Amino acid sequence: MEEIRISVEHLINLMGVSGPMVPVLRHVLLIVVAILLAWLSDFVCRKTLVPLVMHITRRTPTQWDDETLDRKLLITACHIVPAIVVWKLLPMVFYQYPLVREMVARLTAVYITLASVRLIVGFIDRLKENRSHRGSNARQYLQSFLGMLRILVIFIAVIVVVAILLGKNPMSLFAGLGATSAILMLVFKDTIEGLVAGVRLTSNNMLHVGDWITVSTAGINGTVTDITLTTVKVRQFDNTIMTVSPLTLVNGSFQNWKGMQQSDGRRVQRCVYFDFRSVRVADEGILSALRQRKLLPDDMLQEPNVINMSLYRAFIERFLAQHDKVNNKMTLMVRQLEATQCGLPLEFYFFVKDKEWTAYEHDLADIMEHIYGFAPLFGLTIYQQYPEQ
Repeated sequence: MEEIRISVEHLINLMGVSGPMVPVLRHVLLIVVAILLAWLSDFVCRKTLVPLVMHITRRTPTQWDDETLDRKLLITACHIVPAIVVWKLLPMVFYQYPLVREMVARLTAVYITLASVRLIVGFIDRLKENRSHRGSNARQYLQSFLGMLRILVIFIAVIVVVAILLGKNPMSLFAGLGATSAILMLVFKDTIEGLVAGVRLTSNNMLHVGDWITVSTAGINGTVTDITLTTVKVRQFDNTIMTVSPLTLVNGSFQNWKGMQQSDGRRVQRCVYFDFRSVRVADEGILSALRQRKLLPDDMLQEPNVINMSLYRAFIERFLAQHDKVNNKMTLMVRQLEATQCGLPLEFYFFVKDKEWTAYEHDLADIMEHIYGFAPLFGLTIYQQYPEQ
């Protein structure tokens, strides 16, 4: 830097300037030199460092570095270099004006701090948007940690900027934060609670991006698209986006359908009410109709005083076990529930193989229609309450 100042002095002598204009011209030339050096450092950084880093990331086999260290982030990093050059040249430029030097130095330090925070926050945001390991526990932990780290970086930057403007040591301001911790806890109450709730959700393997959840208290039924410190975004099946706080999910209750989606079948638990007056000993007309259609083995139809409801239950279980849409390796049964004033409830409990919503509803409707349609063959009447006129 001393060589630069000497060169400027020599240039002034060559120009033949003398008198009170010398200090003014000296500082103007030094400012111009500082600006040119700062611009040159930024130019060299953008033209050499950025292409070099991008070339290296493209040659690596991993994908995350290409998404994280993109051109925009590298340009942001290059913007810090000119400020550092100016910072180093300030003692030379304003060596005769300490007050101006101090003011410019503080403003430069603030710019370096803000630019560094912008770089760090940009890097954190790109790590959060990285598509690798989507839906895994590691990604959920990383999301929660990066969200907390982002807030911490911004908070520290605010303290450092205030300390620079006041001319104080940032550590002294941090030491004085103990008295205001209660206020900070109040300001960041939702963030802290959301962070703890988010960690509980992920650490207990309760929720991941891509899970289908139902929150009855909030009227939410859809797929989780994003989990942050304070919100969980859910795309409902009508393509509307609803948000709910992680704290609500942890303190309340929600239904996660991931286990069903990973299983071998989706459960059906339907109840049909039958008129008590139709439950009776099967007469010859019912038995002959069943023999003719070969719905049940002959040994079952030859039992004395067999009840039509028993025959119907046995037939439906055989029907479900042989149905190609039903997983007969999972629980399958037809059972009676406690009698009610609306009739005798018969519960049909089985699992459908296809778990996709549309296919599941179609298969279920086809099976239940057969259950309804075969009931009259056994002399049974499904209870139906007629509306009052």
